[in-house]
Order: sequence, then structure tokens, then C-alpha cells
Amino acid sequence: MLWSLIKIILFVAVVAALAWGAGFLLESEGGIQVTVMGTEYSFGPLQSVIGVAVLMIAVWLLLKVFSLLVATWKFLNGDETALSRYFDRNRERKGFDALAEGLMALASGEGKVAMAKAAKADKYLQKPALTNLLTAQAAEMAGDTRKAEETYRKLVEDEATRFVGVRGIMKQKLAEGDTETALKLAEKAFALKPKHAETGDVLLQLQAGKEDWTGARKTLSAKLKNGQLPRDVHKRRDAVLALSEAKDIIDAGKDIEAREVAIEANRLSPDLIPAAVLAAQGYIEQGKPRYAARVLSKAWSVQPHPDLAAAFAAIEPDEKPAARIKRFQTLIKSQPDHAESKMLKAELLIADEDFPAARRALGDLVETDPTARSVTLMAAIERGEGASDTVVKGWLARALAVSRGPQWICDNCQNIHSEWAPICGNCKSFDTLSWKTPPMSEVVMPGGVQMLPLIVGAVEDNSGADGAGAVVMSDTIEDVELITDPPEDGPKAEEPAKP
Repeated sequence: MLWSLIKIILFVAVVAALAWGAGFLLESEGGIQVTVMGTEYSFGPLQSVIGVAVLMIAVWLLLKVFSLLVATWKFLNGDETALSRYFDRNRERKGFDALAEGLMALASGEGKVAMAKAAKADKYLQKPALTNLLTAQAAEMAGDTRKAEETYRKLVEDEATRFVGVRGIMKQKLAEGDTETALKLAEKAFALKPKHAETGDVLLQLQAGKEDWTGARKTLSAKLKNGQLPRDVHKRRDAVLALSEAKDIIDAGKDIEAREVAIEANRLSPDLIPAAVLAAQGYIEQGKPRYAARVLSKAWSVQPHPDLAAAFAAIEPDEKPAARIKRFQTLIKSQPDHAESKMLKAELLIADEDFPAARRALGDLVETDPTARSVTLMAAIERGEGASDTVVKGWLARALAVSRGPQWICDNCQNIHSEWAPICGNCKSFDTLSWKTPPMSEVVMPGGVQMLPLIVGAVEDNSGADGAGAVVMSDTIEDVELITDPPEDGPKAEEPAKP
């Protein structure tokens, strides 16, 4: 409201000033005299002011006309002018409109429409960095892989879009199954942009698939350095790679180097069961049983596993059952309530032919969490206590119907593996195998979970002292082999450990 009042006052003041100035000029004497070609023209003060104003307007118009003529000449000559900029803006607007329509078509799944819009945008914009990418993705959606690869190669030629082009071709090669070429392209893309998380993951996956463990460890270190991995995840995956590298070294016959790498893998991830087993084997070969026992006990305290127990038994392979029970107490006491500890203790007591104690050690496991292994152990206990064949075979028949217990299962695709591997054999995922129980297992028990993996040798050692006991155990094993053979069209069972 106040501003409106001020504007009105200013307007009245300006009008008053103009009126006063015009009156002043009318009352003034003198003026301007102009002589043109002998003719003299006299102008009064007011006329002189008006004439000067008209002259200024005429000069301004003349300059504008001259500028227009110059601009037209430059436009015709191909130089940049206001006129050319106007047409450029109009063309750019059409180009960006076409680009936006192409992106919308791409998001809608209309590959061919997106390609047409990309071609139109390229015609107006002349910016291949934008339009080529749209063309390549639209061609992929439309199924025109040749056009897509051709466009990606154009992107590779430009330094600004080289990474996008290399990555696009890499994804095409992966889709085609050409992992050799994809690996080389992934290495190049990772070198161009090492902080790109997806490219690093693809490179790591391909290197692991090609069993290039050294290269994979370098890639993993680069991902840690770039902040793409938590430190604990890096340590775990580096341990998996080191373990895989150690296995390759063992296959190459370099035992000393393999032991060092296995020990390093166990240091990086003490809970990695295969690493602990391999490290323990290395310490045993070096004549360091205490180190081996320490490694296995630490791993057992995190995740009890039959392979750990087997490796622990290998520290003293010729000991008597009673001595073995005493030595295994250091392992069992860290996880006394775990099902694996209960079954292990029962196996050791069966080897010592203390069947009542074995039954107590097994507890209610066959009722609360029955597995093929625990039920088979119960069959062995019944046979050892003199139960009838009907009772024993009843337990063995039940072993076929219950779960096979924990297996190595891929967290990604749920595929079951008979033994641990760094890469899933089904979905090719890296470090996704976990030791857990599947919902309904239809596969055989792995070697470490087969019946009585630790005590068969001990039974043989006992044969001299008590031949009858050895015969009982041998008969039980024969019954297990007979009953657990699957039908011909079912899954094949692995052979149990032989005495």
C-alpha cells in the first residue's frame, strides 16, 4: 500500500517536472540556428530539444539497421550470430525433446521407439556422448546386439565415454558366455574407474571363476582401499582366496609354501573351517601338534564341524579310545550342548565300547533334532547293548527318512554341495557356501559326516583285547551299508568310511 502511494507521488512529480521544463523552454529566449546549403533554419529552445531527441532516435535506428545487415552477412557466411544462435536453440530444444522421449520409451520397454528417438536426437543435438548411450541401450532392449556393440565401440573411441563403452561390451560378452574376453574388458574397465563397485565385483567374480586367486586378492585389496568393502568382509574373502590359493599350491606339489598360505588363511579368518583344517594339517606335518590343536579348538568354538573333529583325531592317529576321549574333552567343552559335540562324544564312547555312556552323551538328540548320523549312532548303541536285529534295523530304516543334517549350502541359490568350495558350482557366486541344514535334504552325507568317521580305526586296535566287540561293530557297519543303499532311481549314497 505504501509503495503504491510512493509510485503515485513519483509519477506526479515527474509530470510536474516535465511541465515545468516545457514552460521554462517556452518562456526562454534564443535557440539554435542551423544553416544548410545557404538556407538558415532557426529553432526555439523547445524545438531544439525535440530535434535533438529525434536525431538520436534516427541515429539509433540507423545503427540497428546496419547491425542487421552485418549479422545477415555473417549468417550467410557461416559465422555465429544472434540469428544462428536462435536456430541453434530451436534445434537444441527439439533434440532434447527427442532425447527425453527416447528415455521415456526406454523406461517403458519400447526399444525400437527409443532407437528412433535417439537417432532424431543425434540429428538435432550432435552430442554422441548422450545419444550413442541411448542408442546402445535401446538396441540391447530391442535385441539388436550387433547395433549395440557397434555403438559401444563408438563410445570407447571417446575418452569421456570410454568406461561406459568398455563396460557395455563387457556385459555383452558376459551375456554371451565369453568369460575370457569379459575378464580382459573387466580389467580394463576397473583400471579406468577403480572406484566403480559393480565393475570391481564383476572382475572379482571372473578372476575367482578362472581360479586367478592372486589377481582376485589384488582386486579385493583395491576394493578395500577404495572404501567399497568393510574390513571384516575383506578379511573373510581374502581368507577364502588365500585358502583356494593354498589348495592350488598343494596340487602343484609345493607343500611348504602351501602350509604357509593355509596358515595365513586361517589367521585372516579363524572361523573358516576348511582353512582351519588345512592349517592344522600343515602344523601336523611340521611336527607342531599343539599349534594344530589350538587352531582346531578355536574354529570348533565358533562352528563345530565333523572335518574339524577328523583333523583333531589326525593329530594322534594311533591313540587308544580312552586316551582319545580324554584328549577330545578340550574340544568338546567349548560347545558342550551343540549337536555336533554330543554326536562326537557318543562316537568316541562307542569306540571305547561304553554304550550306556554313549547313550547318555547322545541324550534326546534323536527325538529333538534327529539326523541320519544321530539315528545311525543310536543303531550302533542298540547293537552294542545287545538289542535285536529288528530294533537295530528299525533305527537304520528311520535314518533314511530323517534329515541328513547340516550341509554346505549356497546362500544365493540354495544348491547343496558335498564339500566346501570358494565358488558355488550352480550359480557361480563367490564365498556363498554356509554350513547349515536344508529344509529337506535329499543328498548323501559328506565324507566328514559319515557314520563313525573317527572310531573305525580305534575299533580295529581294540580287536585284540575284545574280539567280540569288534565283531559287533563290524556287523553294524555292514547293516548300515545294506540298509542305506538308495533305490536305483534315487540319489546315490557315498560309501561310508572303511576300517
